[in-house]
Amino acid sequence: MKPANCVLPNNAARALVRVMVPADPSVIHTLEPKPRDLGGGFSVRRALPAIEKRMVGPFIFWDEFGPAHFAPNEGLDVRPHPHVNLATVTYLFEGEIFHRDTLGSAQAISPGDVNWMNAGRGIAHSERTRAELRTTGSPIAGIQSWVALPEAHEESAPFFKHHAQSELPTIDEAGKHARIIAGSLWGQRSPVETYSEMFYADVRLDAGASAPLDAEHEERGLYLVAGEIEIAGDRFARGRLLVFRPGDAITIKAVTPARFMLLGGANLGPRHIWWNFVSSRKERIEQAKEDWKAGRFGVVPGDDAEFIPLPD
Repeated sequence: MKPANCVLPNNAARALVRVMVPADPSVIHTLEPKPRDLGGGFSVRRALPAIEKRMVGPFIFWDEFGPAHFAPNEGLDVRPHPHVNLATVTYLFEGEIFHRDTLGSAQAISPGDVNWMNAGRGIAHSERTRAELRTTGSPIAGIQSWVALPEAHEESAPFFKHHAQSELPTIDEAGKHARIIAGSLWGQRSPVETYSEMFYADVRLDAGASAPLDAEHEERGLYLVAGEIEIAGDRFARGRLLVFRPGDAITIKAVTPARFMLLGGANLGPRHIWWNFVSSRKERIEQAKEDWKAGRFGVVPGDDAEFIPLPD
């Protein structure tokens, strides 16, 4: 299957994640995502949902995609597809993705920017590589996550907001370099609008440097993108999602130059998840299925020639 036919994200219910038991009791889960080859050299590693840990704070879905390089005349082609009762969060390390949605939004995202799409009561969108980039080929790498919405805001009005990297607060001190993508961390707050207490940050540590993670947030996780880190004497390699025990103060030390994402926040309670739909109510997902089949989500302006049908 070529990248043009990829669905990103894919059916979360089919995700298989191996759960490893860490030696450090402060790390209560070490989730090793199972790679999914989507063809054309494009791969996804899915860490959430896992059997033993479906959510970390409001984060209910976590995909790392790439690094990959599209050959000339190829690119990402995620056709229009729907979401309800969640927010999608796109963050890139390399490349570019062009977003369109049923609200009429049309926005390119580059590394360090964040695209935050609040699906609320319902939205459809597409993600593609622009024609200008297809002529020469282009790289792609990043994280796409879903954030569940509190029950009181599940049926909120949909909206899309792009924040350039220049708008996001950064920290540069003693070998620690961080960008606060959403929520608050280390005394800095992102301008991204969220409906629940949370934090999400892109952190780089020089070799030998360390970063604290206080116990102020109810649920906390770390996804290691590159390098090797040490926590309480135990070492962890890239491509792991670590989930920390509530209440423990954590110190993350870089054994080598390392890059990782910090994520978490308030526990919102259990959620149902099917295909691209998330909700606290199973019947809401059934309604979303019928709405998509009936065309009630509307069309994506500028990308209305095709769409992803509801899975069987």
